[in-house]
Amino acid sequence: MNSITLDTARFSASLRRRGIDFDNHKILVTNFRDSDQEKDLAVPANCAGFGRIHHFLRVQPAPWPANPLPIDPAAKALNLQPGSLLRAQVFQNAICSWRCWYCFVDFALLSANPKFSEFKSADELLDLYLAEEDRPVVIDLSGGQPDLVPEWGLWFTRALSRRNLQTSVYLWSDDNLSNDYLWRFLRPDEVAELVNFRNYGRVGCFKGFDADSFAFNTKAQPNLFENQFALMKRLVHAGFDVYGYATFTTVSERDLETKMADFVDRLQGIHEKFPLRTVPLRISVFTPTQSRLGPEQEKALDLQERAVVAWNSELHRRFSHREMEQSVTEHVLEYQ
Repeated sequence: MNSITLDTARFSASLRRRGIDFDNHKILVTNFRDSDQEKDLAVPANCAGFGRIHHFLRVQPAPWPANPLPIDPAAKALNLQPGSLLRAQVFQNAICSWRCWYCFVDFALLSANPKFSEFKSADELLDLYLAEEDRPVVIDLSGGQPDLVPEWGLWFTRALSRRNLQTSVYLWSDDNLSNDYLWRFLRPDEVAELVNFRNYGRVGCFKGFDADSFAFNTKAQPNLFENQFALMKRLVHAGFDVYGYATFTTVSERDLETKMADFVDRLQGIHEKFPLRTVPLRISVFTPTQSRLGPEQEKALDLQERAVVAWNSELHRRFSHREMEQSVTEHVLEYQ
């Protein structure tokens, strides 16, 4: 299905070297100006081109379940009433270890391309953010793959605290669950510092519901599908306020319902309630995606609609109506 299989470990290491200036505490950050992604922005890029405003919508088209992320976690942290829409200030790092065909980011913005990126410190990004007149109360560190440079989140929390913004701004970060760099490059006390930052939450995205759909979506080795669950379990055990996304694009409809049941089993292997913290995301076509579409991708866009029905069925079979109706933040992940 894939013409290319990425060597994730080698590619990740190479991108990390190009994506961080450790001596100056700077991360390579995307500038959206003149990029394909810029064409899809609902409002023009802000923060001198290094930021964008994203509107997180709770409602997805039926039969897709509602998406409360990061609406509900942010509202809980900031003592706000959760609504149907959340504005967030997004910064993207300019590197990613996978090449998901459906990614709304053009690949030129994922390869440390100096035409579309520049090294910025957390303080420099906060300066740009604070200069905006109508700034959201949520900052999303996105990508790319922010966890190729896990120092970014740590440096950002420290910068927020230095400016006394630690209680008035909610920090959210994305993770494609492709590496263990959080533990490899941060000390245990630094991981704990990030865990204990009150207004911080994160989400990890499962790129498919079995090894074949994962490999089709990411161009990575199929065996790395299993690694995603081990990494998520480690995040949960560390104490992070962590949630899941899942994408259901696949080219194989064989045993789809059985494969989805196995996927939910794996999520419950992380924690019995973790499926209730996981949100399937419906894949749509954006400007950067157009050139990547072929017959397999078109089929995958159709099959995701059947896959989400199987997901809904599994969750209703395993959880009560009351559990299904609770806010995503009420499903606390506790371990003895």
